[in-house]
Amino acid sequence: MSTQMQQIVLASRPDGAPKPENFRLETTDIPSPAAGEVLVEVTYMSLDPYMRGRMDDAKSYAAPVPIGGKMEGGSVGRVIDANGTGLSEGDMVFGPFGWATHATADARMCRKLDPDQAPVTTSLGVLGMPGLTGWHGLMAYGKPKEGETLVVAAATGPVGSMVGQLAKSLGLRVVGVAGGADKCKMAVDHFGFDACIDHRAHDTAKSLRDALKQECPKGIDIYFENVGGKVLEAVIPLMNPFGRIPVCGMIAWYNAGGLGENAGGEALTAPKLWRTILVNFLSVHGFIISNHWDRFPEFLSEVAPKVASGEIAVQEDITEGLENAPQAFMDLLTGGNSGKAIVKVA
Repeated sequence: MSTQMQQIVLASRPDGAPKPENFRLETTDIPSPAAGEVLVEVTYMSLDPYMRGRMDDAKSYAAPVPIGGKMEGGSVGRVIDANGTGLSEGDMVFGPFGWATHATADARMCRKLDPDQAPVTTSLGVLGMPGLTGWHGLMAYGKPKEGETLVVAAATGPVGSMVGQLAKSLGLRVVGVAGGADKCKMAVDHFGFDACIDHRAHDTAKSLRDALKQECPKGIDIYFENVGGKVLEAVIPLMNPFGRIPVCGMIAWYNAGGLGENAGGEALTAPKLWRTILVNFLSVHGFIISNHWDRFPEFLSEVAPKVASGEIAVQEDITEGLENAPQAFMDLLTGGNSGKAIVKVA
C-alpha cells in the first residue's frame, strides 16, 4: 500500500464567494491511528453549505478551519487499520474524515454501515445529516397538519426534498422553490411536490411573491427556511396567522450581502420582519442539527424503510476525484448541483 495520501486544505480565507485559490491540494504521509482511532481509505465525501461558514474566522457554533488545515466534512471510508477498536478491516464506516483520500478518526465518532441495507452514499444525504435535518426541523418545529400549505426552497437538495416528501405524505400541499426549470420539474416529477417555482425567473421578491400566491391560494402555514434572501422576502407577507418557520440555514447570504439585497426596492427591513412575526403570531425556531443527534436512531428507524421502499426518492450529484471537490463546492453554493452533492474519492 502507498504511504502517501492527498488532502485539500484551506489556503486562504475567502472574501465573498470562495475561489479556487482559497483551496490547496497537498500530498502528505498517511497517518497512523492513535489509541482508539481507526484509519480509513475515503471512498465518498459530502459537500454541504455549512462548510462555507467554517472557512471564515468568525464566531459561530463551531470553530473555523485554520489556514493550512484540512477542509472538514463527513465522509464514507473503508477501514484499513481497525487498531483494536472493535471495528474490522474492510468495514465501511461514516465519520468526520474531511476532504482527503485517507484519514484517522476516533472510532466512537464512526458509524458502521451495511451496504446491503442501503448504498453507502445515502449516509451522506437522505439517511445522514441532511435527511435528519429535514425530518427533525419539519416534525419538531414545523408541526405539520393535514390540509396545510408548506413552502420550501432549495427544493431538490437533500434537506428540501426530505421536507417536501415528508410533508406530502402527511397530507399537506407542498410548494417548492428551486433554481431553474429542470430542478422545478424534478421537484414535481421525482419528489412528488404539488408545484415548484423557478426563482431565477423572478428578478424581485414581489414577482416571486406573486407566483407563490398563485400556488398557495390559502396562504402559507409552514416555511422551511434554508435559503434566506429573495425567497424569505417573498414568503413572509404570505404567512398565515400562527404559521411556523423552522430555520436551519440561509445559503443566499453565506458568501456576501445582507437582508434585503435582492428585494428589488422592497427591502424586508428588520422592523418590518419583526412586526410581521408579532402581528401574525408566527413561531420562528432556529436550530443546528448537531444539537439533536440523539434523535438519529428514531429518524433512521422511521425513514430508512421509506427509502428502501421508494416512498422517499433519492437524488445524488456525484463528482469524480478529490481534486474536483473545490469546484463542486463552489457550484453547490450557487445552486449548480442537482441533488445531494457528493465527491467520489476512491
